[in-house]
Amino acid sequence: MVPGVPRVAVRIRRASRAVVLDPDGRILLVRFVFPAGDVWATPGGGIDEGETAEEAIRRELSEEVGLENVELGSWIWVREHVFPFLDGRWDGQAEQYFLVRTKHFEPAPRFTPEQLAAEYVGGLRWWTPAELAASAELFAPRRLPELLAALLRDGPPEEPLDVGV
Repeated sequence: MVPGVPRVAVRIRRASRAVVLDPDGRILLVRFVFPAGDVWATPGGGIDEGETAEEAIRRELSEEVGLENVELGSWIWVREHVFPFLDGRWDGQAEQYFLVRTKHFEPAPRFTPEQLAAEYVGGLRWWTPAELAASAELFAPRRLPELLAALLRDGPPEEPLDVGV
C-alpha cells in the first residue's frame, strides 16, 4: 500500500472458456470486435450467479457456437488479466479453459446476429496451427499459437497452466 493513495478493490469477473479442437487439430476461435480493435479468442464468457464453470462453458458454447451436449475434457489453462469492461461493471477477468475435442462441424450460433453483436461477437473461424503461427492478428491469450502447438504436441498438462495475458 502506498501512503496517501486509497486502496481500490478490483472487480474481477469469473469466466469459462473452451479450447475447441477438431480431429485435424484446428482450433475454433471467436472474433471479438471492440472499439480499440479486434481480438481472436476461444469461445466462452462469464460465469453467471449459481453456475459452475462447466455449466457456464456448456451454455456459452451453445449460445456462441451452436455446439450442444459437449463432453468437456481437462481443465488445461488459467488466465487472469485486468482491463476495463466497456459496460463499466468489471475491471478484469479470471478465466478457466477447458479442452473440448469434437468432430468436424460448422458453427451455427443459437444467438441471433443482434445478440451476438451485443456480446461483441463478429465471427467464428477454424484456424490451423500454421495459420495461427503465421498470422498478424491479435489473439487472447497472446501466446495462443505457441500454447496450441504445445497442447497438440504434448497433450493436456497435468495441472492447469497459467497462460499469462
